Amino acid sequence: MTTAPALIPELDDIVRRGDPKRRAEAARRLGELFLQGAASFRPDHIDLFDGVLTSLVPHAELAARIDLAERLAPLTNAPRHLVGQLAREDEVAIAGPVLRKSPVIDDKVLVEIANAKGQGHLLAMAERSRLSTALTDVIVRRGDRDVIRCAAGNEGAAFSDASFTTLVRRAGQDGVLTLRIGRRDDLPPEHLKSLLAGSIDVIRRRLQVVAKPERQAEIKLAMSEIEGVVAQVEGRDFAAAQRTILALHRAGELNEAAVAGFAKAFKYEECVAALAAMTAVKIVTLDRLIAGDRYDPILIASKTIGFEWPTVRALILMRLGPNRVPSPADIEGARVNFVRLMPSTAQRVVDFWKSR
Repeated sequence: MTTAPALIPELDDIVRRGDPKRRAEAARRLGELFLQGAASFRPDHIDLFDGVLTSLVPHAELAARIDLAERLAPLTNAPRHLVGQLAREDEVAIAGPVLRKSPVIDDKVLVEIANAKGQGHLLAMAERSRLSTALTDVIVRRGDRDVIRCAAGNEGAAFSDASFTTLVRRAGQDGVLTLRIGRRDDLPPEHLKSLLAGSIDVIRRRLQVVAKPERQAEIKLAMSEIEGVVAQVEGRDFAAAQRTILALHRAGELNEAAVAGFAKAFKYEECVAALAAMTAVKIVTLDRLIAGDRYDPILIASKTIGFEWPTVRALILMRLGPNRVPSPADIEGARVNFVRLMPSTAQRVVDFWKSR
């Protein structure tokens, strides 16, 4: 093999004392040299390139680093330290290609980067052909909507039980995520049932259509159990309300203002369906709780979602109906309890409701 110093005689001097422009040019030439002969290099040759390029590449122009990252990404023998250096770049255009494809980045480095970098880096990692549970634990914990959707739709991703629980909870307000999780072959039955229970009817039926044949039987069984319970709720038909809530969700308008509007119009079914969609609690469970003797379930659900007091007050009045007026003392007591209620406490109660 012709060594790098033989092709770039002044390389040693450039590495030690060269100005940024000379280093950038040397990085370009040496990178091209590696890429042209990568298939035939021995490990010691690769180590030689690795040591020199990690010193030179940071001085290369942005476009040159992007090009190098894109060309190194699919190589099984790419210089390991150089790839790691590129993967840690703040510029996603550089880091993205190797985070998506490079087989030489180990899991420890990926987890480190996932904990330290932003959503662009997380999205790139979510597109890898294989994702370990250690990596998806970080992605699920830190990722935004697009990152989570991407990871959930990645058949090569593995998820821990804790991450599946988080995904199912987040899917309560995201129909796209619900469909992606529900189509996974590795989704445990208990999580599938929780996913369906926290979804509105139209999303459930859509999932039944798009799921793989081997999964459809499980979905039908879970849905029959859920719908059998819902059918026992006397005098309440939530089907139309669920369609309304789905339309609002698709339009990005399922929010506090919408719920407040339903409450002020005394639309019980729409209020319960909206709260169910926003908390991922079964409609039948919320209906039973809200229709009970106390207003605490409204306070708890509202605190978890993040509603302000005026909306909570409207929900309390809706629960009583247009012909009943609570005493000022009762309303003030509810307000004080709502203010004192910690979000963490409310979330624990809601998590318990989900298991019922």
